[in-house]
Amino acid sequence: MVVAFELDGQSVLALNGGPRFQFTEAISLSVDCQTQGEVDRYWNALSRGGEEGPCGWLKDKYGLSWQVNPRILGELLADPDPAKARRVMEAMLTMKKIDIARLKEAYER
Repeated sequence: MVVAFELDGQSVLALNGGPRFQFTEAISLSVDCQTQGEVDRYWNALSRGGEEGPCGWLKDKYGLSWQVNPRILGELLADPDPAKARRVMEAMLTMKKIDIARLKEAYER
């Protein structure tokens, strides 16, 4: 009923709550990616048999929610120029899997 594992150097303890407790978006795991290749690889692997959601969110085949986002997304959204940050946000809101090139294009407009 309990499993302990390490994920990227972080110890994690998971408990099987049985059929009474289902996964919800109240818990998700986040994957911090550097490149579009990493975004694509994680997105494709984790969404296989699951469900794609908006804005870098997905559910894997077990129903666990994941956020697969490139680090640059946070950097662009935190830009001190509110117009640039708004354009990036608007672009992200149209995406399922995050597309770094489209984010940069929105940022530069």
